Amino acid sequence: MSKLTEESSLEAADETRQSPRPEQELWELRAASCELLAFSLRYPTEELADTIANGEWESAAREIWGCLGIELGADWAQGVEESDFHELRAEATRLFVGSPTPACSPYEGYWRAKEDGVEPLLFVNRYSMEVERFCHKCGLGNPDGTNDPLDAISTEMELLQYLASLAAGIASPVETSPAFDELPGGSPQAAYRAFIVEHASAFAPKLAEELSIQTTSPYFRAVSELLATFFASPCATCA
Repeated sequence: MSKLTEESSLEAADETRQSPRPEQELWELRAASCELLAFSLRYPTEELADTIANGEWESAAREIWGCLGIELGADWAQGVEESDFHELRAEATRLFVGSPTPACSPYEGYWRAKEDGVEPLLFVNRYSMEVERFCHKCGLGNPDGTNDPLDAISTEMELLQYLASLAAGIASPVETSPAFDELPGGSPQAAYRAFIVEHASAFAPKLAEELSIQTTSPYFRAVSELLATFFASPCATCA
């Protein structure tokens, strides 16, 4: 995690607005922003709690979003550093797992089914299966012995991070990856754009809005703004 100050983040944002960034640098920024969102939206770990408590999480977000030309407010992360590890896990459970139902489902299939007016079912819905097929076309899938839905927001952001990293030339393809011209759209860049248009952008803004309403946590409220501003950014989404 970077430790740049808020001031340097805002300066970077000004530079972004003043002159276009090289294509490779843009893909590196997209990879970094997707990585941070994936990290932030997974079930909280002690590593996450530590980076929040020491200020690294906020600094990294301000730096990356600033470089994308997105200015986060001075009070955007107010109270975040006081987040307790066990409280984070309890709130994540209430929001994303729930008993009997989550307050804010993290799954694309839920939001798309709701939009279609049908009963949302994990795994066996059209959109979850489409995401799984897209991942397989990229050479990705669940680790052996696991069967988690691949349309969770954190997993979708991991997929976008991987594709952006390939596009930037800062990551090697997984062993099961097809040739780049066999990826969806014929390249990592095209696959990134296609997945955002066909999947992520169709539900992530709604999820972000609902998260901001449902959460009582300064941390998850801050995450909801990161998610919303990422998908509202033409730079981040290649719109």
